[in-house]
Amino acid sequence: MPAINAIYNYFVVHSTCTFQIESETEAARLAWFERHDAAHPVIVAVAGGEVIGWGALSRFYTREAFRHTVENSVYVRPDCHRLGVGRQLLAELVSRATALGQHAVMAAIDSAQAGSLALHAGLGFVEVGRLREVGYKFGRWLDLVYMQRLLGAN
Repeated sequence: MPAINAIYNYFVVHSTCTFQIESETEAARLAWFERHDAAHPVIVAVAGGEVIGWGALSRFYTREAFRHTVENSVYVRPDCHRLGVGRQLLAELVSRATALGQHAVMAAIDSAQAGSLALHAGLGFVEVGRLREVGYKFGRWLDLVYMQRLLGAN
């Protein structure tokens, strides 16, 4: 959990890839982890015995009608970008979502995050919506892009 949290908190402080403003505490990260289960896995990428990235499938919304839709998260340590780690993590999450019988995987991405948008598009996600100026971080308004990949299950 500390390695996952350290990677995430780097992006809280330095990036708009998360709209979170304050660093995540260890207790909050543990509570987040405990909300995940076999149907909502957390996975890690390891190199040289160190966690270099992580991904998760989370509930998209809590209402029961959304039970066949999940949201993905993928974060890679900054010194490991452009090595294919994010692609491997996202591909594994899509594979697991398919095996779990999910129907759709969603992503919520800051419109300025070209790498994340391209990563998702490269794995079959398409833009399905854009919320203008719904986030405010680092002194500017941020647009949120929703991308979706239908899996065909259910």
